[in-house]
Amino acid sequence: MLMTQNKEDFKDDVSVSPKPQALEIAVILPCYNEAVAIGETVAQFRDALPNATIYVFDNNSTDESIRVAQEAGAVVRSEPLQGKGNVVRRMFADVDADVYIMADGDATYDSAAAPELVNLLVSQNLDMVNGARVNKETEAYRPGHKFGNALFTGLVKFFFSSKINDLLSGYRVFSRRFVKSFPAVSDGFEIETELTVHAMQMRMPIGEVKTSYFSRLPDSDSKLSTFRDGWRILKMISLLIKEEKPMAFFLSLALIVFVPSLLMFFSVLGEFLETGIVTRMPSLVVAVSGFVAAMLSVVCALILDSLARGRREIRRLSYLQYPGFARVIDPEG
Repeated sequence: MLMTQNKEDFKDDVSVSPKPQALEIAVILPCYNEAVAIGETVAQFRDALPNATIYVFDNNSTDESIRVAQEAGAVVRSEPLQGKGNVVRRMFADVDADVYIMADGDATYDSAAAPELVNLLVSQNLDMVNGARVNKETEAYRPGHKFGNALFTGLVKFFFSSKINDLLSGYRVFSRRFVKSFPAVSDGFEIETELTVHAMQMRMPIGEVKTSYFSRLPDSDSKLSTFRDGWRILKMISLLIKEEKPMAFFLSLALIVFVPSLLMFFSVLGEFLETGIVTRMPSLVVAVSGFVAAMLSVVCALILDSLARGRREIRRLSYLQYPGFARVIDPEG
């Protein structure tokens, strides 16, 4: 279920208070060599959400990122395994909160939109709100990145019935039950794809809000490689299709193998019916081998589909261990 924000329906701040205690909000920022921008990022989120705790998870920075983040007032922790996926996995494991706001430490996301995203999450009892990027500055969003995002977003929409329009946005707000039931496996920038597919497969209520996207500060360099990370994202989508939709994946493989094998077999069979002799024995062997491979793919599809269903049920039970906002917020709050 995709919810969109109607500004008239929500308050302008995050003053919705559950009883007996207020919601605990955590801003979690992955950081790798962002000394130029991390201080500004922390300050912006501090202004937008003065009651939130801001965490910066450093990922082996070689510049002054840690010092700058500490001086800006953030709680700084470290993750030695390189890659954004590893950092997100550590953040989700180590930070306890009711609401999690994830953004990058490069000051490109609109921190002023954070209260809006949080209000949508809490008021509608959602599990994820995606900040769909709208760039008003041409240099903020490189053409290659924009094309890749559109391509990958379309693939995930097709295979997983996703309603998210910005698959690779790093600006997201999560509920506690999303974070604590998310079995992260990716290492790098493909983590956003995994987050979206997890929400789709768990049929979680999610929302999306358009947010401004800004260019990097001077002397701040992007860590995203268009082709290398694009290839990794494509591999992650393929892996998720195999793991989450094995029936469709392996039946497609079976069909790809079976059809040419059948055509080859009919060719050999036609010659046999005319002459009574099989002169193309290698073709017959290849055709029969194709039939066997197709049958094995069907068997794999049936077995792995049952396993995938079992994994989803386990994740669902883990998800249900944590209450939604409707159970902890005073209806009159």
